[in-house]
Amino acid sequence: MNTHILSKQFATHWKQQFPLIPGEQILLAVSGGRDSMALAHLLLESGIRFAVAHCNFQLRGKDSDADAALVQSFAEQKQISHHYIAFNTLQSAANGEGIQETARKLRYEWFQELQQEFGYRYIATAHHADDNAETLLMHLARGTGLSGLHGIPIINGPVIRPLLFATRREIDDYIQANNITFREDISNQSDKYSRNAIRHHILPGLEKIYPQAVNAINQSITRFTGAEKYYRKSVDRELKKLLDRRGRDWYIPLRLLVKSLDLPTILYELFTPFGFSPGQMQEIQKLLHASSGHFIDSATHRLIRDRDFFIVTEQLSEAADFILINATGEKTDTPEGTLYLSESDATAVSADNAYIIFVDGDKLTFPLILRRRKTGDYFYPAGFGMKKKKVSRFLIDKKIPAPEKDRLWILTSGKSVVWVLGHRSDERYKVAKSTKKILRIEFRLS
Repeated sequence: MNTHILSKQFATHWKQQFPLIPGEQILLAVSGGRDSMALAHLLLESGIRFAVAHCNFQLRGKDSDADAALVQSFAEQKQISHHYIAFNTLQSAANGEGIQETARKLRYEWFQELQQEFGYRYIATAHHADDNAETLLMHLARGTGLSGLHGIPIINGPVIRPLLFATRREIDDYIQANNITFREDISNQSDKYSRNAIRHHILPGLEKIYPQAVNAINQSITRFTGAEKYYRKSVDRELKKLLDRRGRDWYIPLRLLVKSLDLPTILYELFTPFGFSPGQMQEIQKLLHASSGHFIDSATHRLIRDRDFFIVTEQLSEAADFILINATGEKTDTPEGTLYLSESDATAVSADNAYIIFVDGDKLTFPLILRRRKTGDYFYPAGFGMKKKKVSRFLIDKKIPAPEKDRLWILTSGKSVVWVLGHRSDERYKVAKSTKKILRIEFRLS
């Protein structure tokens, strides 16, 4: 093997970044492509002990099998431990997730299993400086925050990227100088994937204007990474002041929020962890001036403009929002707690608990229905005589926050409300002296 400048740079870089205890091995992900085959040869040249792991995603028919055969042949020739697995990637991606993301999850889960089983010190991948520059450009185009500007980390838990300092040109030169065999993935030539389009058009265009664009971008990434540490400390301090956890919800006082030094930045840092996209930040800023009750949804959460707060609450599952209760003695589970129905006696009616009521069982019509509240629901709140009231007005009068309203359960018999759980039962079902069958209904919070 010819001595090459990349060999010397690699050996120096490795000693600085990834010290190993004598006898330790690493696991190298090898696809059979130019980058991973180059890294395999650099590791051999540097005397670093490693095993190879190859994933066959079975997406390119005979080409995928040929990739696997090349890696196996290389491992056998060099007497290196070889791990192989074949995935049915298309079937695994059937849940709606993209093929690329599915493949990424499958391979990293497998790599970590191998690491734990065989005790490998690191899991190495062959990402390089051009990959890093492409990642930064992708993140910029998607509207990422500062955290997206640090590119691909050199070390991320057990995963290392020993070639991140080298450009694609330097790797190609090393491959040619050492006559290294590799296989070209034809899908890398397609612009179907955004990364490929950036690789084939955007980055080469930049390099025509700025020949050292890749190196310059990577130098900027290093500075962004350092700046992010100071930024993160400051932002975390602000978020700690603003975020108040109450049960399952987060409360953000509007009085403090509007005084933020840089409101757009704080909004981004507050709400992207709850699934809100960068494109929704302007909507959220407008929500500051909306009336109480307005909201915006992400895929996982709802942001509600309440009187003095923004309230972030989890999106409710609709699957369990309507439950039939066929008889007493049943236990009914909900995401918020469990409902119990049992027969009782008159001596227990005086129990004072917002989550326990006693009703006249003969007035109930089974099956009872436990459901979320609906527009138009009304009842006759116990203790107010026979005064009819809309459930929505009752909750407003009690100043119940919007997220709690959305999670409320209503127990009904026929078309009538029996109980607004945790708040008030209906006067029509109260126990009287003439009651012959008393039912105890309890809701135990989870």
